[in-house]
Parts: sequence; structure tokens; C-alpha cells
Amino acid sequence: MRATRSRLCLIEDDEIMGESLCERFELEGFAHDWHRSCAEAEIALERHHYAAVVSDIRLPDRDGGDLFLALKQRGLSMPPWIFITGHGAVDRAVALLKAGAADYVTKPFDLDALVGRLTVMLSQGDEGEEEGRLGVSPAMEHVQNLLPRLASQASTVLISGESGVGKEVVARELHRIASAGRKSPFIAVNCGAISEGLMEAELFGHERGAYTGAVKERPGVFEQAHGGTLFLDEIGDMPLPMQVKLLRAIQERKVTRVGGERTIGVDFRLICATHRDLREMVEEGAFREDLFYRINVINLRLPPLRERGEDVLWLARRFLAAHARAHPEEPKRLTPTVEQALLMHSWPGNVRELKNAIERACILSVGDELQLETLFDVPPPGELLEGITAAGLADYLRACEREYIKQALEANEGQIARTAARLGISRKNLWERMKRLDLSQG
Repeated sequence: MRATRSRLCLIEDDEIMGESLCERFELEGFAHDWHRSCAEAEIALERHHYAAVVSDIRLPDRDGGDLFLALKQRGLSMPPWIFITGHGAVDRAVALLKAGAADYVTKPFDLDALVGRLTVMLSQGDEGEEEGRLGVSPAMEHVQNLLPRLASQASTVLISGESGVGKEVVARELHRIASAGRKSPFIAVNCGAISEGLMEAELFGHERGAYTGAVKERPGVFEQAHGGTLFLDEIGDMPLPMQVKLLRAIQERKVTRVGGERTIGVDFRLICATHRDLREMVEEGAFREDLFYRINVINLRLPPLRERGEDVLWLARRFLAAHARAHPEEPKRLTPTVEQALLMHSWPGNVRELKNAIERACILSVGDELQLETLFDVPPPGELLEGITAAGLADYLRACEREYIKQALEANEGQIARTAARLGISRKNLWERMKRLDLSQG
């Protein structure tokens, strides 16, 4: 059975209902397959592993519930199922719930509530397959594609980017890939958080009695990282005197503990990170040129969140799903108003700020929806609120769709075939959407 990552299976014979659901799934970034009969869906479910199934109960060739029960009886690995039913068939849906279905909705149903439920299911169902995914924007997919090559060939990597952009997340993913399932250490040190007087002992360790309070020997982070990865965060904050000793340790792969005489060999992958412009610091004499060229073998620049808007809602849903896993008794969901606020915010604190905003909103919001007023630690500017409240849902969804397709076109240099393939739609469908949204190819 081939894995179908983060993909929904929709079983619905009604063309209007099916098209409506598919359009919303596309806007939400949910990959999906639409099947119009049980026979067609059964073949797909046997061949692929879906993250969730949304199925009508009344279908032309067979009862959707019977399909669910038959597949379950055959011992097929079953994703969570949500059934769509009319008011007259609620008893049937309840019986399916008792048989193991995840949920049901009655027509007409709240599409936002369905999307919220699916968001949690997708994140839970794909937790293993999504491990290490950095984002859905072209910029982060590029970084993602580079990591396996770096893991196999690069012993030194420098990650640059603004504070809160996710540099340690990338470092840990690079370490995970390089370890290839082996248990090896990942040692992280924030160079800006250690006082200059303690930094040498922190990096290289100390022998017993080396200084007051050194009651026993202690290996430094270089030794602790032996056989794994040493992550030096905010290396631009390291004092100049320590830079000399750091350079020697990196070059020789040997350290001497404070108060000791013997040299200790170490072997590790070095990943450094900084939010500073190290080239500029070299010119100003604040960072050693020889150390800069030693660590700047491979430079991965992570763009700020404001430059990769496609990742905002994707990340928000992941943080929301993580909160739901930790607090299953009070799951929350995004509303169109909150989604628009997230997209309109500039996120100066990057991913860290977004994560904190979602966590705060989950704690402070009453009910199952995130509330706009709880999202930010200070009230949103008046013009933001006016922009959010002035736009109706239809206008908002149209704007989201237009921006998403525009960015996809730009990422694929205006190539219709490539863009359509990336969006998971046909070229004809893309042309029709571009015409409706007044988008040009260039």
C-alpha cells in the first residue's frame, strides 16, 4: 500500500457538494482525491493510505457505511472516517460511530467545523510521515531538499536568519537525517547566554580543582557532542578572545579541558547559527575573519516568515493540532477572521511569535474557536481590524485563493503546466481560476 501524505479521500456523488468541498480543501491546502462511488473509492482505499476519509452515507452504488464496515472487517488499515448524512439517517451515523467511525456531520453542516476537525486528524494521522517537514513555501521546500545532501557531505554548516525564524529546528532536522536512525548526541549551546568567564569551561570542560567550585571533572560540549552534532547558536555573540580558541578546536578537532594538560580528540558535525551579518562584523573587527571562513563552508539562509506567507497557516494549524493533542478535552479551530488576521500580520518575531500567539489564543479563547482579541498581546491596529471585518467571507476566500495562485505562478516562473501540477489541478482548471481572479501569466 503506497502512502499518500497528508491526503484526504472524499466520497461524494453530488456534484455541487463535491465541488464545494474540493474548493474549500484546496484553499485550506489539503491534498485530496474525489471519488463519486463506493466502487471507485474502494479501489483507491486498497491502493493508498489516506490521512482521513470524508464520505456520504447515501451513494449510488452502495451505502457508504457498508463500505466502511466491509473494509474494517477485512482488516484493512483504516484512516479516521467522517460521515455526511441527512437528518433522517442520524441513527445510522450513530451506529457507525459505535463501530469505529471518527465523527459525522448532518446536512447542512458547518464547513468551518469540518475543516477544523480534519486539521487535527491530518496532523495526527501524518505525524510520522510529516516528521521533519519544515514548511510548504518554495523557500522552505528548497531548504528541505538540500538537507539530505548536506547530511551526507557537509561537516560544517552555517545557518543565518532573523531571531525566531527556526534555525535550531533546521539544525535538529539536519542532525536527524545525518544520524539515519542511529542514537547520537545533539548538543545545543547559545553563545550569547554564557558569560565570558564561564564560556571556556562550558565549551572545553574542566578538570577537578581547576577553579573554585570545580569539585569534579566535567566534559565540555565539544566532548559531549562526540559522534554527533554540536550546534553553536548565536555564534556572532561570542567574545573575540574565545573565537581564537574556538577556531583552533574546530580545525584540530582536539580540546584541552580548563586546568588540564592532555588533549582529547573529538569528532562531530558542526552547525553554527546567527541572526547577525557576520561579514559586516568581520569588516568592523567584531568577528575574526579566519573563523568566519572556517564556519561559512555552507550557508543556509532562512527567510523571515513575512517572506514565506504560505507557511503561516500551515504552521498555525500544526501548533493548533499540537495543542489539541496536549489538551484533547478542549480542541480549538481557526475561523476565517483569525486566518485573515494571521495572514495580514507581519510577524516581526517570526515563527516563535506565531507559536506564542496560537498558544495564547488557545488558552484565552472561550469555546471551540480562536478569538481574534486573544491572538496578539496588544490589540490589533484599527486598520487591521477594519480590513478584517470589512471583508466578507467570500471576498476573503477569493483573496486567499488569488494570493496563493499568484505565489505559485511566481515560484514556477509563470509556467502553467508546472504550476498546475504543483497545485494539484488541471491546466484548464488553473486557466479558469486565473481568469476569474484576474491573474496574468506573467
